[in-house]
Amino acid sequence: MPNSSSTVYLDHGATTPMDPRVLEAMQPFFHEDFGNPVSVHSLGQSAEAALENARQRFAKQLNILPEEIIFTSGGTESDNLALRGVAFAARKNRGANHILISSVEHDAVARTAEQLAEIHEFEVELIPVDAFGQVQPADVASRIRSDTALVSIVLANNEVGTISPLREISEICKKHNIPLHSDAVQAGAYLAMDMQKLGADMLSLGAHKFYGPKGAGVLYLREGTDIVPIQTGGSHEHGLRAGTQNTAYIAAMALAYEIVQSDIEKRAAQLQELRDQIITKVLATIPDVKLSGHPSERLPNHASFVFRGVDGNALLMLLDSAGFACSSGSACKTGDPEPSEILTAMGLERDWALGSLRVTVGVHSQSEDIDAFLDALPEIVERTRALETA
Repeated sequence: MPNSSSTVYLDHGATTPMDPRVLEAMQPFFHEDFGNPVSVHSLGQSAEAALENARQRFAKQLNILPEEIIFTSGGTESDNLALRGVAFAARKNRGANHILISSVEHDAVARTAEQLAEIHEFEVELIPVDAFGQVQPADVASRIRSDTALVSIVLANNEVGTISPLREISEICKKHNIPLHSDAVQAGAYLAMDMQKLGADMLSLGAHKFYGPKGAGVLYLREGTDIVPIQTGGSHEHGLRAGTQNTAYIAAMALAYEIVQSDIEKRAAQLQELRDQIITKVLATIPDVKLSGHPSERLPNHASFVFRGVDGNALLMLLDSAGFACSSGSACKTGDPEPSEILTAMGLERDWALGSLRVTVGVHSQSEDIDAFLDALPEIVERTRALETA
């Protein structure tokens, strides 16, 4: 694994190590094919050809048209373009002022919607989730209105791994002629993405979540979807995302996505075996613990828990000291630990939600490393609880 030999990396939901083949694919665009894709000379034409090749490769993987691919700087920008661009277009073209998002969205969606409400006076409505963090299609149907600008539902939640019933939700949105966006950043490396089956009108991906470079992303935008640019300037990316494209990162991202999507079912099954090993043993060996997220409809690499009476940040620090890199849903604000909004939206009480732990395995994860983690975790949780009562 391309990582420190002293650390067991179990935080692939945060970022992934770049595949060596992907790194190699980037190199020519830094010193050989370094031209600007909009330049008319041969170096520019070579860069443009690489850009369009990447667009076609993504289109093939997603089962869409090449012109439905917009390259961005990452998943966050893709989310921003989708929400702002479609919301502003919907207000301009049909007077729509209502935005529907789930109550468990990533901040890239949630904070964008929040600003659209605070500054631009859109009405943002949160769709509730069940105890597993899953949106029910009926709750979407009951909240869609004639003035709804768009709906945004995360495909796979970043904190608890729950997968949304996106196809069913898309059918509801299509019935009402309302565009549907989905943040699929967490799912890119682990779920097959056929947009004709998923049905969403927009979908966001970020390269560094599927063994590609940080700083590159994709927005799938169904042809005919009303949208305005939010980053203005030149006519790059069909006039929707001004700025010279990062050819090196885009070419690398296309290769990374092809790699993770090849034999994806076999790879997912291997990761799920490790995931289930983690879930089974943690629930069996540690008291006052709950699995967070859906027990079966979850990402194959994603295990997440809440421990009662545990400070999640302290748990992460002790794990890190022991050589295990994981993550938590809690965040420290002005020195006071606060539970994540996602966990509270799922109905978890504060003394449970503060003690969250996310364990996300990847293609380099080894069973012996998982065994070492599972052997160490019970004692580390006990030490963390002791700190709380000291």
